[in-house]
Amino acid sequence: MKKVIHKADTRGEANFGWLNSRHTFSFGQYYNPDRIQFGLLRVLNDDIVIGGAGFPTHPHDNMEIISIPLKGALAHRDSTGTEKVINTGEVQIMSAGSGLTHSEYNASKNDEVNFLQIWVFPKEKDIKPRYDQKEFHASERKDRFQTVVSPSDDHALWINQDAYFSLADLASGNTIEYTTNQHGNGVYIFVLEGQIEVADSTLSRRDAIGISDAELISISAAEDTELLVIEVPMN
Repeated sequence: MKKVIHKADTRGEANFGWLNSRHTFSFGQYYNPDRIQFGLLRVLNDDIVIGGAGFPTHPHDNMEIISIPLKGALAHRDSTGTEKVINTGEVQIMSAGSGLTHSEYNASKNDEVNFLQIWVFPKEKDIKPRYDQKEFHASERKDRFQTVVSPSDDHALWINQDAYFSLADLASGNTIEYTTNQHGNGVYIFVLEGQIEVADSTLSRRDAIGISDAELISISAAEDTELLVIEVPMN
């Protein structure tokens, strides 16, 4: 087993007034040569946007982009003609493919929105751009993994990569095991809330650990905990 730990307070930070963003990996003005990516996971930004503000229309290509609202809602518009609101409890995925433009704004004029913006390198380049979103009920991840993004699970959002995103809500004192879906994939565990013990390490809110060369990972909750697990190819 190989592991790398990224503590919450070691993340990069960008504060523009309307946006306060914490960057797990190098992004924008934050550059750390030791924090470029984990396997094919390239970006994990923890964004807080004030009411009425957001990201104006901008381009992307050849990237799988996942947004997960943790509090509040996002208003999305893109050049495929999609115009949606993504609420807490939903997950959004966009395959930028051969190229598109999009905007993401706080759907509220008054309340903050906190969401995760995650980028994964695609498996196939220059595909037709696509968009999807889906609601996932918290009751289905109590002390078990709920797959929300997958290349093969019909109940999850499809991704153009051999990558899997799972959520889990663990009660204090409980242990759960994660088994990789594909040989050689690595697993990046991001603690949304709470505290866990994993791979002889203690992780708290917004801490993360990347584990490779392991197909079975045991995670124990030291308190009530919410997790995001991202499984990606390592090359």
